[in-house]
Amino acid sequence: MNQALNIVILGGGTAGWMAAAGLISLVSPKLCRIRLIESDEIGTVGVGEATLPHLKNFNDTIGLDEAEMVRNTRATFKLGIQFSDWGFQGSRYIHPFGTYGRATSGSGFHQRWLRARAAGCDWDIGDFSYAIVAARRNRFDFPDTRNAGVSSTYSYAYHLDASVYAGELRKLAESRGVTRTEGKVADVIQDDETGTIRSLILESGEQIDGDFFIDCSGFRSLLLGSTLNVPWEDWSKWLPCDRAFAVPSESANELTPYTRSTAVEAGWRWRIPLQTRTGNGYVFSTGFTNEQDAADSLLNGLDTPALDDPRLLRFKAGRRIVNWEKNCVALGLASGFLEPLESTSIYLIQIALMHLVPLLPLAGMDPRLADEFNRKINVEYDRIRDFLILHYHLTRRDDAEIWRYCANMDVPDSLKEKMELFGHSAHIEQYRDGLFTLPSWLAVYIGQGLIPTAYNPLADNGSTERLIADLEEVRDEISDRVDEMPSHSRFVERYSRMQQPWKLQPAETQL
Repeated sequence: MNQALNIVILGGGTAGWMAAAGLISLVSPKLCRIRLIESDEIGTVGVGEATLPHLKNFNDTIGLDEAEMVRNTRATFKLGIQFSDWGFQGSRYIHPFGTYGRATSGSGFHQRWLRARAAGCDWDIGDFSYAIVAARRNRFDFPDTRNAGVSSTYSYAYHLDASVYAGELRKLAESRGVTRTEGKVADVIQDDETGTIRSLILESGEQIDGDFFIDCSGFRSLLLGSTLNVPWEDWSKWLPCDRAFAVPSESANELTPYTRSTAVEAGWRWRIPLQTRTGNGYVFSTGFTNEQDAADSLLNGLDTPALDDPRLLRFKAGRRIVNWEKNCVALGLASGFLEPLESTSIYLIQIALMHLVPLLPLAGMDPRLADEFNRKINVEYDRIRDFLILHYHLTRRDDAEIWRYCANMDVPDSLKEKMELFGHSAHIEQYRDGLFTLPSWLAVYIGQGLIPTAYNPLADNGSTERLIADLEEVRDEISDRVDEMPSHSRFVERYSRMQQPWKLQPAETQL
């Protein structure tokens, strides 16, 4: 292709403006022109306001100033997700954004913890996670990346106002050359021979031509789904929730550095603390309750008074069987949705964009580029799917129909094999691609009651006395260091006032 690739993004919101900001920051303007079409009349869907640590990497890469973003989006910090009543009623654990033990312990730490447990040490594995201990005590500070000590063994994410975050991305994208067009699409013009998308016709009559289209039109999936007819793969038999009510409430006095997820009678409730309000929601299945009862349950369970009426969101768990078809890629809800249980929606936008950038058809359309992109995205979706199903399936609850169904449902073979392997020998698969790694799986396995019957014999190296002493040293060091951290509320208040004298620059390496 001798001229710049003409990229048209359909839809704004978080997906559209992440795509626009990412592409304009990572790809030379000499190689592509970017135009985004959105309508102020079409609302965006925001199921939650919680993110994963990968978002900081994205923000840093495109040069979005963190302190300014935290201030403008009324953000707080997040060290993990607390799960209550999932494995059994009364259970509580935190899925941390960090490792267990010292950085040098690697994948063998949980094996050593199991050996100590077999020797009679009844220690909570969470005591050996810096992120968990800090979250429990409502403490926060940035990781100390200058050394390899325990204070470097965690990362963090954000609780933020997603609509304001999209606005921050829009400002950045437009300042760097992205063109925004207000309007609704009335028609999509395809090539008669190839079926590729040639142009979008707006209700105003304007025709917008493009070489490559990015579908960020939400659940409508106007381009990938409706126009190119890419089928939907339904995963609701494993992830049965299909509705969510969301409602803001007054801010709590103490800002917790974690998202809270509580399993209830027909699904689960979330609680997400922001600086100026608390985000709340109830994700539920209409197969096990009705909308009115769900709304009442949500309002009755709030910690602080509601600021609005609950807003209903309808969805179905699943994905398009491919995310790149012909000259169109779908991002966000247009490509799939796996419910907000582990805050993966924004991550899936981000990782799809990061996979897309090096595969952009800058030298002309090549089906091999699409094949490689779809392969990578399928891995991401499949591994996240299995991890989410694990939460529902690994339960001993029998007090409600939904939990009896989930405990007995037939799960994918890939998840069944993972559970059997861990239950037998405490082995957790390590993989290069895919979101959730060993500490994440370990947190859910142990937190929801799956304790292995054996551990790796390699953990038997050295004396039991030395092992116990080493673990006690790690536990005490974590506890002492966390005590030195400021409270999360104090840190947020101080950081939000910060005026940084410098700005991060977008990554210098561009295509």
